[in-house]
Amino acid sequence: MRRASGSVVALLFLGAVPFAHALAQPPDREVADPPRLRSASTPSPLLAAAAPRAPASEVALDLHIAYTDGRIWNPAEGRYDAVHLRSYQGTGVDPKAPYVSPTIEVTPGSTVRVTLHNELPADPSCAHSADVNKPHCFNGTNLHTHGLWVSPAGNGDNVLLSIDPGVSFQYEYNIPADHPSGTFWYHTHRHGSTALQVSSGMAGALIVRGHRVPTPQAHGDIDTLLVPTRDGSFRERILVLQQIQYACRDADGKIKVNADGSYRCDPGDVGGVEGYDQFGPGSWPASGRYTAINGQVLASFDGAIAGRIERWRVIHGGVRDTINLEFRRLAGNEGGAARLKAAQQDAFVRESCTGAPLPQFLIAADGLTMASVHQATQTVFQPGYRWDALMVFPEEGTYCVIDADAPASASVDQAPPSRRLLGLVHVGKGNAVPADLARYVAARLESAAAMQMPANVRARVIADLRDHLKLASFVPHPDVTDAEVTGQQLLEFNIDVDPKKPDAVFEVNGKPYDPRRMDRVLRLGGVDEWTLRSDFVSHPFHIHVNPFQVVKVLDPQGRDVSAPGAVDDAGGTVDPQYPGLKGVWKDTIWVKNLVPPGKPPGQYTLVVRTRYERYIGAYVLHCHILDHEDQGMMQNVSVALPDGKGGISLAHH
Repeated sequence: MRRASGSVVALLFLGAVPFAHALAQPPDREVADPPRLRSASTPSPLLAAAAPRAPASEVALDLHIAYTDGRIWNPAEGRYDAVHLRSYQGTGVDPKAPYVSPTIEVTPGSTVRVTLHNELPADPSCAHSADVNKPHCFNGTNLHTHGLWVSPAGNGDNVLLSIDPGVSFQYEYNIPADHPSGTFWYHTHRHGSTALQVSSGMAGALIVRGHRVPTPQAHGDIDTLLVPTRDGSFRERILVLQQIQYACRDADGKIKVNADGSYRCDPGDVGGVEGYDQFGPGSWPASGRYTAINGQVLASFDGAIAGRIERWRVIHGGVRDTINLEFRRLAGNEGGAARLKAAQQDAFVRESCTGAPLPQFLIAADGLTMASVHQATQTVFQPGYRWDALMVFPEEGTYCVIDADAPASASVDQAPPSRRLLGLVHVGKGNAVPADLARYVAARLESAAAMQMPANVRARVIADLRDHLKLASFVPHPDVTDAEVTGQQLLEFNIDVDPKKPDAVFEVNGKPYDPRRMDRVLRLGGVDEWTLRSDFVSHPFHIHVNPFQVVKVLDPQGRDVSAPGAVDDAGGTVDPQYPGLKGVWKDTIWVKNLVPPGKPPGQYTLVVRTRYERYIGAYVLHCHILDHEDQGMMQNVSVALPDGKGGISLAHH
């Protein structure tokens, strides 16, 4: 056993836990991939994570929504807390981790039918209210396939429905044959209860597995390059980051708290997510709760081998906290890591996770393959974000998975910089790895291309990889050129905090959400350039159906901070999240404002472009701080047919 470092020993005697007990870690707390949601008639997974192949053309799946009793590890108390939470249940769900929803796997060209069975009890909060933006209908639900390029109409990706208790409804997703492969996710999206249900764990991965190889005329799927090998390279990990903000309440219905304000659950209590008093500015860090990964808190990742390249598909499935992902070698003993109080985590990470940060080789943003690999040591996840990264652990040992400190302006809660431990990676003995990890990854990718790519594109793919790790043969969408743009859209997030009003009012372009109002009518075949701003604090912008391409991100001084190698330091500290985003396709992006109104200028301006292709119908855009969306920071959008005269056809005659 390695000797504990001084910092670890100090932590163990700060009144946290005795040393002997700190070394004891529950044996079942390993981060495994979420189970795959399976067809009731098909006992095997829809697709194996092996060589891509064509799928069955139709698949039928069932998701049952019910209250589920379970437990969540509480490091501050060194025990499990009992919880009673709404969750998705389906064939193959792990009873030891019931609050991470099962993974749905699809392939381009398939039809997937998902039947939701709402088995929650009747809900008195769903009584008619004059204010649609007051949280309500906590047991009403629906389903959103976040990032999928599918129809929003009818029983497609329609979030304008309410599936009430006792009702079943079948969604049908016709995945087009040219749909990009990638990492997407699904979650509940009923206006008025989205944050409450997602914070209960009602979110899961949705993986589109591609089987199209590049040709001289067309791009292919990155999956055909990253085929798992016999030596274990390109092993895949699917990771859903969750912020399950459960609370225990006293006889008067008030949240129990400790002296420091963190949530308290006493033995015999059962935690839940039952009110919007559990959300709001600063509520997540103040709660003392811990980010879970695939339903596990402060757990370990096993099976890694030094020198093997792994594909980490990471999904921010939380409600409102920013996560700044970083990997560092652990110095000393890992004993006590599973028993850290929230206030002790920063000191543990600072003193014990002291290795140099490992490079993360990012290959996809929000599920969409990028034009070239972007190397970073910190990757910022705002709510709704996904990043696919190639990871290499260079030597045997234990590595810290860290939510690193970030500038207050880069985070949802505008909190002072603080670090948190998310888990530990145990890496076994493997092959020697050179110091230049980028060259090592490039060589392995070139070798994979030589083995996997057809002869008529092999030389081109290898040449691109040798040219700064370009992935040009796998980018799913062509760039949006200046000549394509046919219109302009302006969006600004607002919060009305008039002290004369009892509650803040959450708005887009000065108006709170109204389900009866169509805020934007867009033309099928049109291409818009959107300008995004926030006039009060910062918000992640998300739009359904059609992704967008980042054109530029201007800081308050007018500098474009989206180019590779740019430095975003307008807030006085360096923010890593925008550099490298120029030209990248996404469906969610952080719209930053450094300071509230009335102070020196702190507003960023983001310019993105999007095409309205294939699908007509109504859908939404909104802030992906989900309690903001529930309270009105959302708009209705409709894509309509052109009328042949330069306008839009609004009705038939």
